[in-house]
Amino acid sequence: MSVKVFYASVSGNLEIKTAQQRIFSVLDGKRIPYEMVDITASDEAKASMRSIAGNPTALPPQISNGNAYCGDFSAFEAAVESEALEAFLKL
Repeated sequence: MSVKVFYASVSGNLEIKTAQQRIFSVLDGKRIPYEMVDITASDEAKASMRSIAGNPTALPPQISNGNAYCGDFSAFEAAVESEALEAFLKL
């Protein structure tokens, strides 16, 4: 399985953009490999993100390990702060 970050390459929401950049920065800094899944590129990607998150209105960024849901940005930040990122990412 691999870590997937569902994100939106096109968004007018500054909060979403900032959250996405923070996730990519942390994962890159810790050299954790991940796959970027752009939900604006296809309806299938958006549907997949919402299915995995178990929320029909979920917004990016959302994180999974394969098809196992890890959490949203708030949960990611909590994991980083408590130094439990690897457990959060199911690594």
